[in-house]
Amino acid sequence: MTERSTDFRVETTGDAGTRAAAHGLTLSSAAAARLRHLSEAKGMPLMLRVAVDGGGCSGFQYRFDLVGSADDDDIRITTDDRTALVDPVSLPFLSGSVIDFVDDLAGAQFVIRNPNAASSCGCGVSFSI
Repeated sequence: MTERSTDFRVETTGDAGTRAAAHGLTLSSAAAARLRHLSEAKGMPLMLRVAVDGGGCSGFQYRFDLVGSADDDDIRITTDDRTALVDPVSLPFLSGSVIDFVDDLAGAQFVIRNPNAASSCGCGVSFSI
């Protein structure tokens, strides 16, 4: 992804919605505004897929992708009519987190404010729990 990068509502069916609500994952208004901007620039609705992968120097790293459709088992977190998607395997690692967007001297990027991250690497790309 070339773009590095959020009233909260969880939308999904069945168990997945209950799991997302129980984990307290939210999408900030700033991230939602950025998704709106990217969708308008692309001319189509985009969603932000967030995943936690093994890797990096601290053990885990976040992956962000802009997608046009959701998978059947995705958990949907919606703010201001913009949606982030999280797969069921990544959800426990993101418990209580905020998916946010920051634009500062370091650059414009989506970030995860994760209260479970015990430590992170010096560059902030990976984390441990």
